[in-house]
Amino acid sequence: MNSAATQDPPVLAPDCAHWLQKFTDFLRYERGLSEHTVKNYQRQLEQVALGLELEHWQQLDQTRVKKSVAIARYQSLSARSTALRLSALRTFCKFLLRNNVISTDPVEGVSAPKAEKALPKQMSVDDMSALLNESDDEEIVIRDQAMFELMYGCGLRLSELTGLNLSDISNDHQLRVTGKGNKQRLLPVGRKAWQALNKWLAIRQSWGAGNDEALFISRQKKRISNRQVGNRLTEMAKRQTLNQRINPHKLRHSFATHVLESSSDLRAVQELLGHANLSTTQVYTHLDFQHLAKVYDTAHPRARKKKN
Repeated sequence: MNSAATQDPPVLAPDCAHWLQKFTDFLRYERGLSEHTVKNYQRQLEQVALGLELEHWQQLDQTRVKKSVAIARYQSLSARSTALRLSALRTFCKFLLRNNVISTDPVEGVSAPKAEKALPKQMSVDDMSALLNESDDEEIVIRDQAMFELMYGCGLRLSELTGLNLSDISNDHQLRVTGKGNKQRLLPVGRKAWQALNKWLAIRQSWGAGNDEALFISRQKKRISNRQVGNRLTEMAKRQTLNQRINPHKLRHSFATHVLESSSDLRAVQELLGHANLSTTQVYTHLDFQHLAKVYDTAHPRARKKKN
């Protein structure tokens, strides 16, 4: 038998594992970050400790931090992934400083490689209508239509959709959404989304009461997972013969783009998306140049055409 095939995977030193566990608990229960974010931070910090062969986090200095970045580049990690590693290290080292584990911040002065910000592609209004206007009375399709009408109609993140409970729906066409950092916001539910939602609620009980709280459940009577939602969206796009790859975030970005193009109200879109900073909304939304040119031509005093 090949001894390399049976070799145990590397294990974190006990002290490193101890403080990493305390940190992930802090992120989950005090910061209220999503499980996806916590796992990403944990994975990056484990790779740092193992790659540098640390016995204690006190061994982490600026030289080793730069070495970890160099290792990431050698492993052909993208600039975005390398930046995530540094972000995890920054947050973790601040946590260690507050707990007197280290006395200086080894990440201070270390900059992340610049990554180009690629905007996700939005769908056109016509393509979105083609996707959502599926006429099928199969129960699973009714559930899917309700999910995606709500995601597009309210600009929901994937985790916000799967985290919805029945109690989050109010009779006055409003939806209570729990976003990042457990921050809640109330969103209006449009006519199409409200109709699709009520059609799903009429049959939800027949699927069983395995999860009495969750708004969207699977055939196994469990809260639907993020992966299941992504798979169902792919299936819906195939049935509607849309010649493009569609993921749940594309629905959210399309919502932001369509509302912004119609209203030009960036602040309102920021509130609807649940963005803490306006700069985040500016990254995820964009107006076409013709619209901007039109605003400029009519608004700027040196650009306005003279009246005859």
